[in-house]
Amino acid sequence: MARLAIAPGFSRELSALALPEREQVMAALHGFLLGVPAPEGVGTVRMADGLMGVVVRQGEVSWLLTLLPDDEAEAYAGRHAFSVNPLIGVIEQWDAEALGRVEHALRRSAGESRLLAQVDDAELLSLGIDLALLPLIRLITNEADVDALEPLLPPTQHLPLAVMARGGSLPEAWKALDSRRTSWDSPAPIDTSDLLGALVRSPDLAVFASRVEELDRIVTAPDWCVFLHPPQHRLARAGHYDHPVLVTGGAGTGKTLIALHRAAHLAEHGNGPVLLVTFTQGLAADLSGRLDTLIEDESIRKRIDVDNVDRLAIRIVADVEGRQPVLVGPGARSLAELTEEALRLLTRAAGDLLDDVLSFGEPGRKPYRHVVVDEAQDVSPAQWRLLRAAVPRAPDDLFVVGDPHQRITDHRIALESVGIHAVQHELAISYRLPHEVLSFGVRLRGGGPALGLVKNVQELHGFRSTHHGERPTIRAYDTPENELAGLVTTIGSWLDDGVPAAEIAVAARTTRLVKAAKEALTAAGHDVRVTTLHGLKGLEFERVALIGIAEGVVPEPLPNDPASRARVLQRERGLLYVACTRARSMLYVSHAGRGSPFLSS
Repeated sequence: MARLAIAPGFSRELSALALPEREQVMAALHGFLLGVPAPEGVGTVRMADGLMGVVVRQGEVSWLLTLLPDDEAEAYAGRHAFSVNPLIGVIEQWDAEALGRVEHALRRSAGESRLLAQVDDAELLSLGIDLALLPLIRLITNEADVDALEPLLPPTQHLPLAVMARGGSLPEAWKALDSRRTSWDSPAPIDTSDLLGALVRSPDLAVFASRVEELDRIVTAPDWCVFLHPPQHRLARAGHYDHPVLVTGGAGTGKTLIALHRAAHLAEHGNGPVLLVTFTQGLAADLSGRLDTLIEDESIRKRIDVDNVDRLAIRIVADVEGRQPVLVGPGARSLAELTEEALRLLTRAAGDLLDDVLSFGEPGRKPYRHVVVDEAQDVSPAQWRLLRAAVPRAPDDLFVVGDPHQRITDHRIALESVGIHAVQHELAISYRLPHEVLSFGVRLRGGGPALGLVKNVQELHGFRSTHHGERPTIRAYDTPENELAGLVTTIGSWLDDGVPAAEIAVAARTTRLVKAAKEALTAAGHDVRVTTLHGLKGLEFERVALIGIAEGVVPEPLPNDPASRARVLQRERGLLYVACTRARSMLYVSHAGRGSPFLSS
């Protein structure tokens, strides 16, 4: 049976076409499913008038890489080569023509010393480095040469090479290569001639379709629904965990994406109802909508509840008592008291037995079989105890994602202190943020350690981006009125650039500044989201403007007590870091008068 694999670039290029061309391409894709022949190896196929697809074909498997005008497609097919990594079995893509030019340039400029002279060929080959690369590697004289090779090499070739170039050990280079695995199961032995097997092990590069319905889903769904980077795939799609799991990582590493896919996986393959919990009800609504997009089967989607912890406590108490608890007015309970009451109701009768999972909210029963927690760094100790009590102690009970550096509350709780002994997995690569925005945000955050979730401090050391982009724009104005005028001009230019209004966000530290920004933008006819810095938490946009990042506003006035002062400073740095790292491509920061001291730190 014909099997069609689609690369992420192909889907994006298809969605950008006008309707007539898109219909032609879809008809051609349907032909692939019916077994329309394509040339063996790397070649091109006609997809529409003036457009060709670049395809790698082996037997019944066709991997469509990209969709380009005729001459560009032929050039692309001619200069690219493909291989299978012999150690972890994933597909590798090479720009062979560009590598040839680099080798020629290195040969002309190489000095006497060689960076990797102390590393022998056998050691490089043991890391899966391709034999054909060795002559080029022997010309490298400094780390800058290795950095220049990064966009030309597959990650499975560049990552271990970069470790060795920095003087790292073989085990360290092995660890870097191992990060590209999509499963903890070692695929041995590896058949380097097997394209199908390599594509199956490369979910970030190819998704399969054998039916029209599958194909239509792949080319119309957002990329995040279909393609996962290897570390994300490995964590989200693991068969099962015998213990609670904690996934930590900086902004843009895909923690929320992993949480969504893990919840979907547990709903389909788990043993009972799933709770996906996050920080606020607004974020819960956003996650619920994304799950609706991710999960097509309604019966599977109904197995997942999405909520925040406060509402979970309210539901538990209301279900047991048969009425909604009073939250406003005389005799109202506080949310903290409700959390404690919900915990008491869950734990007063039964123990943590797997067969105690019954209907929601029965006294002493467990309302959920699996709990997935997003934005975990801002969960309070009492809320953690409630979540622990809401699920039995059994495999796949708790799956937690968070980043202590993005904490905007004063909670610094280690999970083990509330009875959650989780195995930690760290993510170090930001796929969403360009290097320029990431490094700016890290500098504002301070780059130092953060407490919470784990027993020891968490560092930002080694956190990096996969791509470059625009440097953040910092604007200083002499008056608040001029700052608002500058904001209106900036947002207008972004809209003129064709950025959808839904992909633009404006934020400020205070509600007064938010109100002023809304009024100025509304008067100019710019209908974009305007919110507080807190309101950006957990969201992402193509472009973000932050206003009022001024002295006395960010950070807010500090207390005199040294310990309290330090806590507020870290919280304010974390809040600004969160806000800055919501921008996928462009960040604008402005202030009137003296800027925030964070901007010069």
